[in-house]
Amino acid sequence: MPQVVRRFLLIGLIGVLFEAGVAANAASEALRRRAFEAAYSLDHDEAVALFRQAIAADPKSSAAYRGLATATWLELVFRRGAATVDHYLGSTTRPKVSLKRPPADLASRFHENLDRAVSLAEEHARINPRDVQAKYDLGAAFGLLASYTATVDGQVLSAFKSARGAYNEHEEVLRLDPRHTNAALVVGTYRYLVAALSTPTRWMAYMAGFGGGRQRGLQMIEQAAADPSDAQTDARFALAILYNRERQYGDASRIIEQLQRQYPRNRLLWLEAGATALRGGRAADAERWLTDGIQRLQTDRRSRMFGEESLWFYKRGAARVALRKRDAAHEDLSRALEGDVQEWVRGRAHTELGKLAELAGDRARARAEYGTALNILRNTNDPAGEREARARSTSGQKP
Repeated sequence: MPQVVRRFLLIGLIGVLFEAGVAANAASEALRRRAFEAAYSLDHDEAVALFRQAIAADPKSSAAYRGLATATWLELVFRRGAATVDHYLGSTTRPKVSLKRPPADLASRFHENLDRAVSLAEEHARINPRDVQAKYDLGAAFGLLASYTATVDGQVLSAFKSARGAYNEHEEVLRLDPRHTNAALVVGTYRYLVAALSTPTRWMAYMAGFGGGRQRGLQMIEQAAADPSDAQTDARFALAILYNRERQYGDASRIIEQLQRQYPRNRLLWLEAGATALRGGRAADAERWLTDGIQRLQTDRRSRMFGEESLWFYKRGAARVALRKRDAAHEDLSRALEGDVQEWVRGRAHTELGKLAELAGDRARARAEYGTALNILRNTNDPAGEREARARSTSGQKP
């Protein structure tokens, strides 16, 4: 399956990850809301515990079981170092090596709870075929399964089928109740992404049952982000990614700052603020956000995402290269290459070291660094990083 379809799957699933839905039990609903607050704040263990309490309060709640499955999926993604916008911009989403199997206990927890969520939603839908919430719950469960299948199991075709189920169920929700903002977020996200596909792939998506409409899709997501509802936070996270894709970096920064105010314990939002500023050519702002975030990281005793420290120092090193702070940049980039490092980060860090060598007038060293970067990036499915390293190695252009 083309890489662009994989990209479409991974980004399009954001809208179904955290939906709380309408609760049949007020105590369970309150516990789920607290659990999602914890999940957004990177408090994974607390989120799991609260979802278990929500299930105990309402054992018939599909949303509560789906919430626990979601918290489990997020923990797996976090452990693999894939919980950043970079992994949804299309350049680092498909490794050329086989994915390691997830820990058996987490995989079992995910599937047991998601299977129960699907079973309960299907049961409710059989009792009342026009039950909007049951259809929403079923579509959300399908979407979560697609997300897990693509990102954890690496089975893209199976993920595509599940994503189609999510889209179809949520389109039906909107047909029955056009005011259902949660479903509008999911459908809008898929519509936007289908319209962004290449023509052959877009037709494949149409034939599979997906609708298109880039501007309409973005408008639906923006509406969900503006509407106080269970979908609002999810829509804001989706817009942070899509605005980066659209190179609307000012809008992306605005959304990320809103999320920072909501979830000040989520240090990765400071990483995203810095990375977005860097993409937008605002290196000084990027350095400021990333320095603040690194200080938060160093005092945060909670678990870290795989390769997280190296990612922080690579990003700040890149900002300092752009600012021509040669010594500080070299220190950051050297630290980025230490310890657990994702290969795409390693490759891009060597590109930045090449730029530093050029600033110092050492063209031979620069070519060596670009060559190292190319050797790494060819094997990490990072075409954007590979293109930059190749262009730098042949142009002699100063940073």
